[in-house]
Amino acid sequence: MPIAVDIDVMLARRKMSVGELADRIGITPANLAVLKNGRAKAVRFSTLAALCEVLDCQPGDLLRWEVEEAEEAEEAEGAARAERTERAEGSEGSEPPESD
Repeated sequence: MPIAVDIDVMLARRKMSVGELADRIGITPANLAVLKNGRAKAVRFSTLAALCEVLDCQPGDLLRWEVEEAEEAEEAEGAARAERTERAEGSEGSEPPESD
C-alpha cells in the first residue's frame, strides 16, 4: 500500500504500549493493531485526531506516502494491461484461412 503507517515509531518515542494507546483513544487493541500494521482500508478523522492528541503529534508524523510502492503498482497494472491487449490481438489473428 502506498500509504505507510508509523504509529509504532510514535509509540516507541512516547514509550507507550499498544494497549495503553488503544485505551486512551477509545478503540480496541485489535483495531489499533490493524491500523498500526497498515492493514486498514480507512481511518476516521476522529480516530486520527485522537491519535494525534494522545501522541502529541501531527497526522504527517503517523502517515506518509511511499512513492516507490505507488509506482510499482502502476507498472504492474500497465504490464497486466499490455498482456491482456497482446492476448486479445493474438486471438483476432487466429481465424482459419478462407478457402476458395
